[in-house]
Amino acid sequence: MALLEVTNLHKTFGDVQVLKGIDLKVNKGNVVSVLGPSGSGKTTLLRCINFLETADEGYLNFDGRSYHLPKASKKDIANIRKNTGFVFQNYNLFANKTVLKNVTLGLTSARNIPVKDAEEKAHDTLKKVGMLEHINKYPSQLSGGQQQRVAIARALATDPSILYFDEPTSALDPQLTAEVLDVMRALADEGMTMIVVTHEMSFAREVSSNIVFMADGVIVEEGSPIEFFENPKNELTRDFLRLTTVE
Repeated sequence: MALLEVTNLHKTFGDVQVLKGIDLKVNKGNVVSVLGPSGSGKTTLLRCINFLETADEGYLNFDGRSYHLPKASKKDIANIRKNTGFVFQNYNLFANKTVLKNVTLGLTSARNIPVKDAEEKAHDTLKKVGMLEHINKYPSQLSGGQQQRVAIARALATDPSILYFDEPTSALDPQLTAEVLDVMRALADEGMTMIVVTHEMSFAREVSSNIVFMADGVIVEEGSPIEFFENPKNELTRDFLRLTTVE
């Protein structure tokens, strides 16, 4: 049974139809990499299924419960978000708070977890991403890769059923990108369910259980990494791969 299933997702901004009927299924433990050219709707897909944008149409079945995306209640949204984590492209850390506070704030304020318990959880997740020694630093004292690892720790601290990554390395140089991808590989090895919007072809090929390729607001092709990279069926997919270097 799928942990998450999206059916007939549509989203329009003004006169631009960004998503044109997306169907997506993610089983527990899957790592689904979403690939495609800029403007294909990848980020909008993630934002709609986590209610950062309101879909025009579509259904979300999450952990056995079905939701009509445009009409989900605030309570429904809160319940879903309690079981999801979102890692943004540009970290979204609080500049005026330490690493520790960035990780614990959501636990203490949104979930009413006692400070001591929240700090213990923060220590655990920061250790997992290799950032425990930086616990009292502020974001401005960290590299981009370190900030992104703190953002991942913050998402992990809520014990999510699924993690969404929106181009988590696009703002990083190659060395810092490697740091973040290593953390993500380790999470995949532990069985974390993830949807990853990425341009990192090697990561997608090595770590994904399934590849989804989007273009012009639709899913053009999906399949295993071997199927996708070795035997793409659609001409748009082949054109995309021809322009992309895979190590």
